[in-house]
Amino acid sequence: MDRSKAPLDVIAAAVRQERERAGLSLSEVAKRAGIAKSTLHQLEGGTGNPSVETLWALGVALDVPFGRFFEPVALAPHVIRAGDGPSIRSEQSDYVGTLLAACPPGARRDIYLITIGADAVRQAQAHTPGSIEHIVVMSGAVRCGPVGQTVDLNPMDYASFPGDVPHVYEALAANTALALVMEHSSR
Repeated sequence: MDRSKAPLDVIAAAVRQERERAGLSLSEVAKRAGIAKSTLHQLEGGTGNPSVETLWALGVALDVPFGRFFEPVALAPHVIRAGDGPSIRSEQSDYVGTLLAACPPGARRDIYLITIGADAVRQAQAHTPGSIEHIVVMSGAVRCGPVGQTVDLNPMDYASFPGDVPHVYEALAANTALALVMEHSSR
């Protein structure tokens, strides 16, 4: 596979989807992006060869992140099998976050699967202002919440708390797993 070439079919579908989502014509998007309408038409048809600058200008014109153009448009159910998602480990403790779904256009939330090793503690810094964390315990037990205001949760318990203040996750049992929805403020 030649990694130096852009995935034109993915980019074409994503640009078209974002333009249609915004309810804009080819002419309007081309004007806002400062590119020729024919260039945008070719790009959406999968025959163009977009530069970084073109895609960046389209991202600004459509108010979407640059990376959105490289995400395949979901046409079928999106499945991430256990252990297969993109995971990030904590440097502090046995804490792993796996991104299950990034925030789609028009929404401001991400969904994670969190696993915490027995007796592990994760001290989290404040996130962006207005962030709210929603937790559902799937297995094990956890103490979580803002520092000084933690709650203990067992399987199938739900809690939400401000994510824009320092907060903690502490495993109270082996094999602790949580579903975390990170809600971001639109401020």
